[in-house]
Amino acid sequence: MKHFWFLIFITSTIGLYAITPFEFLSVPPPDSQVSDMIGDTLKNQNNVNDTILTKVSKIKDTLIDTAPKKSVLPNSVYFKAKDYIHFSKNDNVLHLHKGAEVNYDDIKITSGNIKIDNQANEVMAYGITDSVSTYSQKPVFTQSTHVVRPDSIRYNIKSRKAIVSNSRTKQGEFNIYNEVSKRENDSVVYMRNVRFTTSTNEENPEYYFYARKIKMVPGKKIVTGPVNMYIADVPTPLGLPFSYYPLTTTKRSGFQIPTPGQESQRGYFLQNGGYYFAISDYMDLSLLGDYYTNGSYNLTINSRYKQRYKFGGNLRLRYQNIISGERGFSDFSQQKQYNINWSHNTDSKASPNSTFKAAVNFGTSSFYRNSVNTIDTGSYLNNNLNSSISYTKTIPTNPRITLTTAATHTSNTNTEVVSLSLPNITANVAQFYPFAPKNGIKKGLLQNIRMNYSMSGRNNITTTDEEIFESNPFKNASMGVEHSIPVRTSTNLFKYFSAELSSGLKEHWVFETINQRYDSTQQEVVRDTIAGFDRYFEYNLSATLSTSVYGTYVAKSEKAKLQGIRHTIRPTLTYTYTPAFDQYYDTYIQSTQQTTVDSQGATVTNIINTPIEYSRFTGGYYGAPSNNLSRRLNFSANNTLELKLRKNKNKQDNVPMGNNAQDKDIKKLTLLRNLRVSTNYDFTRDSLKLNPISMSGNIPIITGKLDINLNATLDSYATDGVSSRINKLNIDNGGSLLRLTAGSANFSYVFSNKNKRSKKGFKQQQLNQGQMPLPAVNNPLVDEQDNFPREQGLDKPDAKNDKSKSKFYNFKVPWSLNLGYNISYNNSIGQDQITIQTLSASGDIELGPRWAVGISSGYDFVNKGVSYTRFNFTRDLESWKMTFNYVPFGNSSWNFFIGIRSSALSDIKYEKRRPTDIDL
Repeated sequence: MKHFWFLIFITSTIGLYAITPFEFLSVPPPDSQVSDMIGDTLKNQNNVNDTILTKVSKIKDTLIDTAPKKSVLPNSVYFKAKDYIHFSKNDNVLHLHKGAEVNYDDIKITSGNIKIDNQANEVMAYGITDSVSTYSQKPVFTQSTHVVRPDSIRYNIKSRKAIVSNSRTKQGEFNIYNEVSKRENDSVVYMRNVRFTTSTNEENPEYYFYARKIKMVPGKKIVTGPVNMYIADVPTPLGLPFSYYPLTTTKRSGFQIPTPGQESQRGYFLQNGGYYFAISDYMDLSLLGDYYTNGSYNLTINSRYKQRYKFGGNLRLRYQNIISGERGFSDFSQQKQYNINWSHNTDSKASPNSTFKAAVNFGTSSFYRNSVNTIDTGSYLNNNLNSSISYTKTIPTNPRITLTTAATHTSNTNTEVVSLSLPNITANVAQFYPFAPKNGIKKGLLQNIRMNYSMSGRNNITTTDEEIFESNPFKNASMGVEHSIPVRTSTNLFKYFSAELSSGLKEHWVFETINQRYDSTQQEVVRDTIAGFDRYFEYNLSATLSTSVYGTYVAKSEKAKLQGIRHTIRPTLTYTYTPAFDQYYDTYIQSTQQTTVDSQGATVTNIINTPIEYSRFTGGYYGAPSNNLSRRLNFSANNTLELKLRKNKNKQDNVPMGNNAQDKDIKKLTLLRNLRVSTNYDFTRDSLKLNPISMSGNIPIITGKLDINLNATLDSYATDGVSSRINKLNIDNGGSLLRLTAGSANFSYVFSNKNKRSKKGFKQQQLNQGQMPLPAVNNPLVDEQDNFPREQGLDKPDAKNDKSKSKFYNFKVPWSLNLGYNISYNNSIGQDQITIQTLSASGDIELGPRWAVGISSGYDFVNKGVSYTRFNFTRDLESWKMTFNYVPFGNSSWNFFIGIRSSALSDIKYEKRRPTDIDL
């Protein structure tokens, strides 16, 4: 009996393979006394058709050896069969029939039949063949998450060899199918007539590699003899005399094969070749390069890193040397460019009170436009490159304190101007109430006083792409520190009004000031930069009064279509006061000579002394405070207009308005959303005291789908028709009360037939065609994802001779189209012209379940030209992917790619591209 359980345990370690049914040997058991004991035990079971569950735990074989021995199996083994368990004395074989199952620890074997021959030391598992020669209940081996589905298994315990037929197993990303497998030991398997693929279609893969002989080390590698690729069961000329495929689930270092190709400008090339370093489980590194026969090259360094629950990010460095033309000729040019991309994030779980973030996109301005191996539409169209690196520390006090250190970068790809700001140091103290009671509700202006503090220190550098590394960019840096303390309080007045008082206190620290004087000899203003610390203080006061006004209409009859109208107006009046900070201003005298001719014809020269007022902070980091008194009254009002309509007019009058059933028949519509009107009146001006009126709003056309955004500027003053406004009302100048000086409108709408087909409409269509609705479960004609028929025909025996009934389903091709329109109008001094008018469009269409075509383009009606246009063609080939991108206008380019999706076979691909036209 001890040997029998040892056989079961060893059988469970086979774990890879499958076999067709074959005849097995009959071998007597090794000990007759043990056989008699098992046979007698089985005879007492009697109920042959019931499931028999036998549990055998550590058994001491006292019949064979009286000395106590340690059990071979540390755990219990369970086995069962739905039909019967029978031990035959004649052929010494234990039979488990129909639904046989053996469980040990995390190993499970199920099969139609399992035979165990003790004398021959063989274990056999195979399926059942019924009366119509259907082979079922094939063996299934399961260990943890590893599953193997063979047809049959034959295993020898002593030699630990196994023969497996028609094996189906998965190793890494590969699905492996073979005719015959031979297991030599615990770690080496030989296979014959093998096909392996990354396709998920086990029965009919769209492609596979066929090898006549294979040696496999499970979990490590596959080594093959001659290999050919088959596509749709058709052999291709693609093949190798031998091949090697790693199966390890861990990362491995290795070479990356470059992609060959040709370009018209730079000749033949090898792209994306290099070496991959699997540094650790938390970090990797790849060194890649491109080389072109005209001398151009590209170097790329990629690194990814991640530590779970702590941080993660990636770093990419690219350097390119682009050569155009031939050396010695006038069209020869050479350009070196680089780009740095770095992103880093910390997990809040690692340190809730501190955060480090980085989002860097830094490099030469022409990189994305002239790159030899980069197709990035978003970066190509973006005129600005931005970077930010920051560390934030929060001190959980009351009030909370937040400290941040950061560095930022902005560069304009058109002007090639680079702006750096480093370091940036900010400190913020959260809002607190210094006079609030410890308990209870805050009342009155004093108790509602709230304030916070913020400090911001910056060091700015402005340079260009060429000078950033060639000179010392810090020599022209400008620094400044700003302190801000806003103070606010609020209360309610007369029940319906809300009043708020606020003051903004600011102090600026600078480290350079500018002294100005007039040089009468040179007759010019001399500006001297004086290094050293200086400061200035400024403040403002404001008072705000706001309320809400509701205008409503309620229908008298509950049967009326229009049930109600509500107009909501939220007006706000704000008075602001900013004093003149004259103490920070000085005066110098500017002398000018004026030559005139008197009545007698003599030339007279006069010296005119003009006092010029200036501030030493003018031109500094924060500029100079205002020396003009300002008192303004600001007005704004937000408007919302809504309707209530009845869907069903046949409701009884005695149903109350608050009834839930009644509310279901009420539809709410918004006619106008957030229409904002604002202007201000300046008391300190001697003319043009009323500023133009600004209007902005949103008009919903189709709820949730189409909104029109409107903006307009209206002026009550007239113009001189040349360059400026005049102090005369437009209505007094023969015009209207308000003059439209600027306006804009934009909207976008998505047209699509995706996800529009309801089940009710589909069933109604079937009834109209004389067809019964198909069952919702396991319907082969309906795709669960897009919910429309995959096949056009439905074979119906009674419809062959009925020509009046259609055998075809109507089907829709999924598509979507996003249209956007933008228009701007300018009439500030009577131009009366449209400055911007563009129409943009982007969309896609699914020509089939796996075909997709997309386009993005637009048209500029003012400049009369087509905007950046791109076509995308995608074909999903299940295990393969094919794409084609084409830019037809401007800097035209195209790129074609076809390859296997699996990362294990990512080098099996074909890529051809025509790069963007370059004008260096």
